[in-house]
Amino acid sequence: MKLGTVLVTGGSSASGIAVAHALGAAGHRVFTVGSDDVRIKAAALEAGHGVTPLTCDLASLDAVRELAEALQDLGVERVDGVIHLVGGWRGAAGIEEQSDDDWEALEESAIRTLRNVSRVFYRQLEESSNGRLAIVSSTTASTPTAETANYAAAKAAAEAWVLAVADGFRRADPGRQRSAAVIFVVKSLVYAAMRREHPERRFPGYTDVEELAAAAVDLFEKPAETINGQRITLAK
Repeated sequence: MKLGTVLVTGGSSASGIAVAHALGAAGHRVFTVGSDDVRIKAAALEAGHGVTPLTCDLASLDAVRELAEALQDLGVERVDGVIHLVGGWRGAAGIEEQSDDDWEALEESAIRTLRNVSRVFYRQLEESSNGRLAIVSSTTASTPTAETANYAAAKAAAEAWVLAVADGFRRADPGRQRSAAVIFVVKSLVYAAMRREHPERRFPGYTDVEELAAAAVDLFEKPAETINGQRITLAK
């Protein structure tokens, strides 16, 4: 496995902590990014393995550009991987109840942050010998319901963006694929604290964040041409 520098955005979430921990344990240099300074620092300590926390409003393109500059100041010549875990859930009773406020929140978290991060770090990922971009999407994106219209549409848009990035990677070096963009598909995520809080629940079909973390590490072990543009299903 080629080791590199990996950015885990949404790093203060349970999935962010698990992914950062696994990548760090595998030997990668890991930076986690969150919007709240206190939370991202606490999450980095929990992840361990020398994970470095950074604060950034990923919904702001200028802020993401400043993040890239800050990484250079920390001696990072190139980011080799971005595991983008920023998201959120909004649902409603049906089509008529899908609110503009919910759509705007989902557009910001699921789409705008992804666009900003992938545009700013695209060239670095493309030029890496083992560049990787990954997001977590939902089974709802391909099987939307009236209740999940806003959420499913936002996830579908994010998936389309990642597939476009994958096409860019494919065109960059058609003779020897080096970088890959992928989509992890889950029904929903579960973690240890959720299980402790709800011991009566079995969480059928849910994907444990530890399984997501292992899949993120595995991305750097597989040839780019075998995974680029793939929807990798982790749902049970």
